[in-house]
Order: sequence, then C-alpha cells, then structure tokens
Amino acid sequence: MLPLRDNIDSRKRPVMTVLLIVLNVYIFFQELSLDEQSLATLLHTFGLVPSSLGEALARNPRDIATYLPLITNLFLHGGWLHLLSNMWYLWLFGDNVEDFLGRFRFLWFYACCGLAANLAQLLLDAGTTTPIIGASGAISGVLGAYLVTFPWARILTLVPLPIFPFFALLPVPALFFLAFWFLLQVQQGALALFMTGTNVAWWAHIGGFLTGIILAKTYKGRRRRV
Repeated sequence: MLPLRDNIDSRKRPVMTVLLIVLNVYIFFQELSLDEQSLATLLHTFGLVPSSLGEALARNPRDIATYLPLITNLFLHGGWLHLLSNMWYLWLFGDNVEDFLGRFRFLWFYACCGLAANLAQLLLDAGTTTPIIGASGAISGVLGAYLVTFPWARILTLVPLPIFPFFALLPVPALFFLAFWFLLQVQQGALALFMTGTNVAWWAHIGGFLTGIILAKTYKGRRRRV
C-alpha cells in the first residue's frame, strides 16, 4: 500500500520537516559524489556498525565520538528508493506531527525516536558488521505519534488488487493504515531473528514507532492538564 496524502491540513509551515528532508537529500547527494572506497569509509564511520560500537565502548566509553553514529546514521541512505520512500513518509506524516508538537520539540522528538530505534536494533543485532543507516527509525516514531494524535485521519492510499485495474484509491483511516504497517514490521522483524542477510533494520522501525507513541501520549496528556 502506498499512502498519497492525508486530509489533515497543517496550521503552520512544517519548517523542521522540510529542513530534515533538505538535509537528508543534501547528504545523499554528497554520498553520490564519492567513489566506492570513500563511500564505504563514510558509511562505516558515520553509520551505526553494532560490532564496532561494542568494541569502541569497551575501549573508551567516555569518548563522545563513540556515540555519534547513533544520530549521524539517521542522515545516510543506501540508494534512491531508500531515500525517497523515507522522505515521502516524513513529508506526508511529519507536517502534522510537527504542528502538534511545535517545531523545536518536534526536532527533539525526531532525534529521540531515532536514538531509541537504533538502541532497539542494537539489542537484537549486536554482532553485525553491516552499517545500519537510514532515517526510517526516526520516521517510524513520527508514524507512532501520528497514530496517537490523528487516528481517524483519512489516508488516501494506493491499494494493489489481484484483478484489473490492479489498484484502487481508498481513503483508509490512519488507525488501520498504521496498525497494518506496524504489524508488517513485527512480522518481518520476527522472521529476521531466524534469517541472515536481511538488509532492513526491522526492529529499529518497531522501537521507533513505540517510542513515538509513548512520547506523543505523554505530551498529549500534559497539554490536557495545562
């Protein structure tokens, strides 16, 4: 299923959402300018390599640089499809969540969800030598917050069909769309525990999504008490 747009208009311009998208796109173009060896060095330096992080923590846990990949990996992508799919979801859902949280709180929220997503993946995949990259963990948190704040928003969705015309455009409630998305992550994450060679950090998606729900619920509760 491909979400195309929702029916919730933002009250303010989504400045931070646009800034994040621009930054991700800019960094991706910098990646494209590198040769293969330089790109590999970049990904292993600023991407999150679980085995390397464990070794670095054992050597010098007080070195701040050791922890940087837990954030910098959120701005690296492995290809056009990886980048475009992440940025599309951020654009579609991020503006309303930014509207709900406020610009600077949204930026803090995004970083917290990305960090939590990385930690969740580390817990389940601590020994891998493959860099974990991509904004999807943080964006999963945005989806979780959207579920809490706009559960009955309508998401115009391109749904595949087994017969002609092979697709349909349906206004799917956000609650159902995001619940289906989350269940798919859990299914794939469970399968990944028994498989090798997967290149998707499913548990980062799960961890980010749940963190987004918790943080959004906390903020929503505080707003009601004010």
